[in-house]
Amino acid sequence: MQHASTLRVQCRADGTASVTMSRPAVFNAFDEVMIGELDATFTQLEADPAVRVVILASEGKHFSAGADLQWMQRASQAGLDWNIADARRFAAMLARIANCRKPTVARVQGAALGGGVGLACACDIAVASDDASFAVSEARFGILPAVIGPYLANAVGPRQARRLALTTSRIDAAEALSLGLVHRVVRRDELDRAIDATVAELLAGAPGAHREIKELFAVLGVGTVTPDVRELTAQTIARVRGTEEAREGFAAFLGKRPANWVPRHD
Repeated sequence: MQHASTLRVQCRADGTASVTMSRPAVFNAFDEVMIGELDATFTQLEADPAVRVVILASEGKHFSAGADLQWMQRASQAGLDWNIADARRFAAMLARIANCRKPTVARVQGAALGGGVGLACACDIAVASDDASFAVSEARFGILPAVIGPYLANAVGPRQARRLALTTSRIDAAEALSLGLVHRVVRRDELDRAIDATVAELLAGAPGAHREIKELFAVLGVGTVTPDVRELTAQTIARVRGTEEAREGFAAFLGKRPANWVPRHD
């Protein structure tokens, strides 16, 4: 991995990679540097065949305060061309996380504000401590959650996304769970154990199947199942059934043994 000044990256033998935001003095607020390093790091991890699952975590009391206010102040004083290029880099970073071909898990503790909510929503799975809180706070600064908006709406639905963005209400972990913003809430001292349990479930699945799931679900909309959608799903499962991975999966099940992609713990 390339050296990163705002992140800590650790890779385990079981194929789990942890990307830890490391700016606790500013509650892991992100700026141009962290955005670039997150983009580059997820690019490298996606390309690494040894990596199976990526965890996005953070140091200190809070997950992420969102955009660094000094960065936002610089943006407010810059011209339109600079702002467009800057916003495109932010959008590309979120897309890099959301479109990672490997499962991604957000480990959320403390506050997740503004863009910090976007980071959690961009991950496939979000697990939060019971002291976590969330606020889509951009309107308080005279801006809006534009880049994170699609990921927020995908997570909680358009109407709840509008409500959170318009009111800037801070919600607790229980409400975030009820909305679908996070998938599981545990006590703070159980957070790492819950993340490990989620990772173990993911590692029991086949890497190729995970890639196929993410690619298929990325193009499936909510609503009528059209003939084109039916054909896409039929073509996909027909193709995947014939892979070496599928043959191994069925052979392992019938043989009552772990598949060859399940990490061994000798």
